[in-house]
Amino acid sequence: MAQVPIEELLKRCGSVYRLVILAAKRAKEITDGAPPLVSTNQRKITSVALEEILQGKVLYKAEEGEGSGKKGRGAKAKKKAG
Repeated sequence: MAQVPIEELLKRCGSVYRLVILAAKRAKEITDGAPPLVSTNQRKITSVALEEILQGKVLYKAEEGEGSGKKGRGAKAKKKAG
């Protein structure tokens, strides 16, 4: 497996969870026929996806409402006493 610097990848995504999701989605796209965005000698699809992220060819874009401070489904707001 390729030695990809995790610190550099995390700078691109901000979180290990986002990195995993982004790499998995991109690997799925490549598997489904999308051409790789970088030329590399890597044979594994996940390694290609990580290389694309590292080179800045694939970026994480937050979906609407993500990170807006809204409470998740099922969370209850605290009521003020008084």
